[in-house]
Amino acid sequence: MSSARSIMGFDYGTKSIGVAIGQELTGTAQPLRSLKANDGVPNWDEIEKLLKEWQPDLLVVGLPLNMDGTDQEITVRARKFGNRLHGRFGKPVEFKDERLTTTDARARLFERGGYKALDKGSVDGVSAQLIVEAWMEEQYG
Repeated sequence: MSSARSIMGFDYGTKSIGVAIGQELTGTAQPLRSLKANDGVPNWDEIEKLLKEWQPDLLVVGLPLNMDGTDQEITVRARKFGNRLHGRFGKPVEFKDERLTTTDARARLFERGGYKALDKGSVDGVSAQLIVEAWMEEQYG
């Protein structure tokens, strides 16, 4: 298996979806942007544009599980979103437990820029970045 794939990560939410891009070669990711969602439904054209621009080999969707590891309503919706990504664009999709990423993203942004850095778009993008980085760590630990 080549370890030079690019990976696009999604932090799924009902109001917005954070997107990040990562490289397996470096094991790092960067936040791209936050997409608006209407009750969990993204603008698929925007996602298609991002996929065309970045040409990722793999998509990773964060799964917001309960702290005990069980599903909640949003978990089911995130899975459905991942399945739709695969169905629409034919890219492989994997899921990553993301229980602590939003908290971690807030902490990282706060360290960098205080309260100003904590706008929702930034948090979503950094959450997606952390999902991609955590997924890569798990694969290559």
